[in-house]
Amino acid sequence: MNVAHSANVKPSWYGESVGRYEGGALVIDTVGFNDKTFVDNFRTPHSEKLHLVERLRLVEDGKFIEAEVTIEDPAIFINPLHVTKRARRVEATLAEWRCAAGEMNNAFANGADPLPTAAKADF
Repeated sequence: MNVAHSANVKPSWYGESVGRYEGGALVIDTVGFNDKTFVDNFRTPHSEKLHLVERLRLVEDGKFIEAEVTIEDPAIFINPLHVTKRARRVEATLAEWRCAAGEMNNAFANGADPLPTAAKADF
């Protein structure tokens, strides 16, 4: 938070993100992506020049979180792409979810030794 990007960002899958607050919005600025991922579910490619700016804020008295995203990539897009998404706040108890490499949709996991789970959360 509240720092500049590194002088020489090494391209990676998730890039390098820095954050700051502007008024009531959390602004996340990300650069340094490699070109192995896609911008959207339509598999739109991007270059290593991809630059994302996300503005997250609570709206309508905290009932929604709104994400305004600006996607810039001068090697791919003529103009920046602006996307806005809202998600409704849901009051729910979070359940522990086991997530281990190879566990999802693994037909060979049936009957395997169970993964250890905590009886009480660590936090």
